[in-house]
Amino acid sequence: MIRSVRWPAVLTIAFLSATTAAASEPAASIVPNDNLVADGIPALPATLADDVGRYTEFRGAGFLSWHPTRRELLISTRFGDTSQVHEVRTPGGARRQLTFFPDRVASASWPRHSADYFVFAKDRGGDEFAQIYRLEVASGAVTRISDGGRSQNSLGAFSHRGDLMAYMSTRRNGADRDLYVVDPARPETDKRLAELSGGGWDVLDWSPDDKTLLMREWVSVNESYLWLVRVDTGERTLVTPKGGPEKTSYREARFSADGKALFAVTDREAEFARLARLDLATGAHSYLTSDIPWDVELFDLSPDGRTLVFATNENGVSILRLLDTRTGRRRPGPRLPLGVLGGLEWHANGRDVAFSFSAARSPSDSYSFDVSTLAVTRWTESETGGLNAARFPEPELVRWTSFDGRPISGFLYRPPKRFAGRRPVIIEIHGGPEGQQRPGFMGTWNYYPVELGAALIFPNVRGSTGFGKSFTKLDNGERREDSVKDIGALLDWIATQPDLDPERVMVTGGSYGGYMTLAAATHFDRRLRCSLSVVGISNFVSFLERTEAYRRDLRRVEYGDERDPTTRAFLLAIAPLNNAQKITKPLFIVQGQNDPRVPVNEAEQMVATVKKNGGQVWYLLAKDEGHGFTKKRNRDFLTYATVMFVRQNLLH
Repeated sequence: MIRSVRWPAVLTIAFLSATTAAASEPAASIVPNDNLVADGIPALPATLADDVGRYTEFRGAGFLSWHPTRRELLISTRFGDTSQVHEVRTPGGARRQLTFFPDRVASASWPRHSADYFVFAKDRGGDEFAQIYRLEVASGAVTRISDGGRSQNSLGAFSHRGDLMAYMSTRRNGADRDLYVVDPARPETDKRLAELSGGGWDVLDWSPDDKTLLMREWVSVNESYLWLVRVDTGERTLVTPKGGPEKTSYREARFSADGKALFAVTDREAEFARLARLDLATGAHSYLTSDIPWDVELFDLSPDGRTLVFATNENGVSILRLLDTRTGRRRPGPRLPLGVLGGLEWHANGRDVAFSFSAARSPSDSYSFDVSTLAVTRWTESETGGLNAARFPEPELVRWTSFDGRPISGFLYRPPKRFAGRRPVIIEIHGGPEGQQRPGFMGTWNYYPVELGAALIFPNVRGSTGFGKSFTKLDNGERREDSVKDIGALLDWIATQPDLDPERVMVTGGSYGGYMTLAAATHFDRRLRCSLSVVGISNFVSFLERTEAYRRDLRRVEYGDERDPTTRAFLLAIAPLNNAQKITKPLFIVQGQNDPRVPVNEAEQMVATVKKNGGQVWYLLAKDEGHGFTKKRNRDFLTYATVMFVRQNLLH
């Protein structure tokens, strides 16, 4: 265990009196709350809150679910410390809070027809062992539906009749995700329909006659399969056969209106994920978007089954289109700014489609559009802390050539022109590793270019999604460090840019991006000023041995099986923990104590090793967080500490 010093518990700012015999003026400092443990972090002056505070007050509003009968939304937004479920009854109307918990509520859904209740999922302290609850609209009473133990439960799909919900749970053994069906109005009806092997299963849809469930078995980002499960017996039928010369991924799927086919997003026989119609009688695939050389990322089918709305991911930007399922003809959807879209869902009226959308100068908000006129309606307008978002930088797509001649791309956010000379650079690496940096809202990251004059670069190194399945596979197994070399090539590119300073570069990232940060710190120590790793992997062997059982095999597909002696030796050789002696520059490590993905041990062993080597390391642990900080009071302190870290180590 890391030996830590915890500051006194106060609300936000405390006055620390001098301890010398001679009296002195008290110095105002920001201190962590009771749930934060800070080690090696210097006193943070209260002036930081004055300077940075407005950049912590951004709010977003994500679409969750349409009301089953009225044109109203459930959304997720934050008024206090955490995001909760709110309803919005009219576009631009008040956001009326419906759930009130110390932990965030990340998902919620109405049943198809009844407006008596909705269901939602919530964990505790970021542990990701979410339980499912029912909230009665008339009384506000909350009833737990799932088992309440140390299990992970995910909201599933409602039957067309609307009285049953199918969902997944790990309650049987903590490792396998089984299929359950329940009437949420009567929790005693809960029953396990099928015992399944593995942690990658989820429910996608009910057949139109409610007799069959459509399931997906997720093995890796490059391999997944579709199954049909009979509701009366639990009998399973594999729809997409296993084997063959190349692994195939099925990302989303829905039944056609007549139940005789599936509409699916798949990279079968292609580099990118296409929309396809899969005939259930023959297994034949008819491809509907082969002329679009980008991934289809989202889709939803209209209630009458005649129109399909879908979004493509084109160089990180979301593009909407509509498709007539009878003729295959497509037409453009509404024109949106350059940004990122999520949560497509048709209303039962068959006319409105809701979605969430964020852009560089707009936080995530909830919208809908009319499929006949393509007119877009904005339902929420989230706050930006009183700041003028027009001042925030727009992304610029940049490319550089890596060690093997492969082009790598990313988004560059330049500071305002009032900052003269070559500017310091912050490189932020996404997690996943099958993630992708996209031009959405940067939130508090806007502080660094706007106020400090630092340039931001968000790279999409090999292994990222969105650039074809071959690109996604390029960092698998023993090619793991090839993605780290992409960062080395980025450092070379920075040195060629007249407005970027190669002598002042910081690297940061979360989750797998945290591993990339630690790996870059060991590989490129002399070329970096400092590094910040958030919930990062420091040793793949200890990570795989301690990550939660329901996800362990899924991660072994990506990183390798640590039980194999050859693979184990390789993973130990590349572990940042075992190369920590190469780090001589300041390092900041952030961790949630309840993290089920990257256990707290990954942070603590890295902190201890760097300290033992005589290195400078800041450590921030949140006792009430998991895989990242979700509570505002914790995020605020992290923001202030990060700004101090950047000022001390990158700017000066």
